[in-house]
Amino acid sequence: MKIIKVKSYEEMSALAAKLIVEQIKEKPNSVLGLATGSTPIGTYERLVGLDFSRVKTFNLDEYCGLKRGHSQSYYYFMMENLFSHINIKKNNINFPTEKNPEKYDDKITRAGGIDLQLLGVGSNGHIGFNEPDDVFHNLTRIVKLADSTVKDNARFFDNIKDVPKTAISMGIGTIMATRKIVLVADKNKAHIIKELEKPVVSPQLPCSILHYHPDCTIICVM
Repeated sequence: MKIIKVKSYEEMSALAAKLIVEQIKEKPNSVLGLATGSTPIGTYERLVGLDFSRVKTFNLDEYCGLKRGHSQSYYYFMMENLFSHINIKKNNINFPTEKNPEKYDDKITRAGGIDLQLLGVGSNGHIGFNEPDDVFHNLTRIVKLADSTVKDNARFFDNIKDVPKTAISMGIGTIMATRKIVLVADKNKAHIIKELEKPVVSPQLPCSILHYHPDCTIICVM
């Protein structure tokens, strides 16, 4: 696990985008794992103009109970912030669904596995929606969101009562099976990165599992 500390959000975004550009140029039919949230927006802005015609994408997660057209669904987020600005084929875009979420892992396997996974990290250390727990969960599944996650995401909704309490998320095993990981963290996640620097792996800090990944780059604003 390599931690790169940068001074600004712009520097973080540019470096993460550079790694994704290098991946796609090296392998034009790359399979990418993608994240949502405010942190990767700057990275996505820097990918516009890149050839995505042969790229397949698998998003980390999606809220339960929101239709794709809902302004806070992650499908809507990705369309607004990336997909509608690039030449990706619509049938190459994939999201986990509430119906048979376990089939998502099979679909990833059939695509050849994820070459590069872009991650963010939650204020409680979650990756995807893998919340702090007593064990690491391997497969894509429906999860109950932690109260802290609901509160963090409330800023995107009119009322905290409107925030979904469950989501579909790739599991830790699915994330760890990706060939390369790039995690971006802005300065309000600096406390999590400091915890991650400690040589302790625990499901209470889900992102700590990344210590065991063979090719993980963490870019953080400190």
